[in-house]
Amino acid sequence: MIISRTSRATTLQTPPIALRVPLGVFDAFGWCASESVEWRCRTDRPFDATTPIDGSDPARMVFVFHAQCTFLPKELARMHAFGMGLAEELALAPYAIDDATDELFARKVAPGSLLWLAADNLNALFWGLHDWAHFHNHGPFEQRAWTELQCDAAALHWLSLAQGALGLSDASLSRVRGEVARLSASRFAEEGANAPHDLVLRLRTDPSIRVGGQAAT
Repeated sequence: MIISRTSRATTLQTPPIALRVPLGVFDAFGWCASESVEWRCRTDRPFDATTPIDGSDPARMVFVFHAQCTFLPKELARMHAFGMGLAEELALAPYAIDDATDELFARKVAPGSLLWLAADNLNALFWGLHDWAHFHNHGPFEQRAWTELQCDAAALHWLSLAQGALGLSDASLSRVRGEVARLSASRFAEEGANAPHDLVLRLRTDPSIRVGGQAAT
C-alpha cells in the first residue's frame, strides 16, 4: 500500500446489482458479492471528468496490488498511473483483466483482498468499475455484448452512487450514460443482434438492490 501526499484514497460503494441479462450469460453471477473498492487519484490536479467513454483504452488506469499475489501477471504500477508517488508497487498487467476474472473465480479469492484502483479521469474510472464487475461475476464470455452490458450497468450504477464524491454534474452523468448506451449498441450490432440499450439508459440508483432474485446482504 502506498503512503503518499500526492494521491488520495476514497472508498467507493460497489453493491451488487440485479442480473439484467439473460440467464446463461454468466456461469457464476455474483460468485463474490461486491461491496466497495478503494480508489486513488492524484492530488496535484482536479479529477478529469471530460474524458469520453468511447471504447478506447483507459489511459492512466490500473489495479494495484496491496497484498502478495503469485498467480496473476504483474507490471510496475507507475508505468500506468502517474503523479501518484508510486515507486516499486506492482499492478495487474492491463492485458490480464480476463486472466484475473478467471483466476480470482477459480481460486475463490475476493478481488478486494488483493487490489485497489488507480484512475485519474472519468473514462479510466468507468472502465475500472466495469472490470471490477467482471471480477465479481464470472462468465464464459460466449455472449460478449450481453456480458459487457451487465458490467456496463454495474459501472453506471456505481458511478451514480459516487456522483457526489466525484463532483460529477447531472449533465456529465447523463453524457456518460448516452456514450455507454451507444457503445453497447455497437457491440450488439457487431453480433448482428438488436441492442437492448434501454437497459443501460434506464439504469438508476435502486435502494433495494437485488442479486439474481435474492436480496443482497
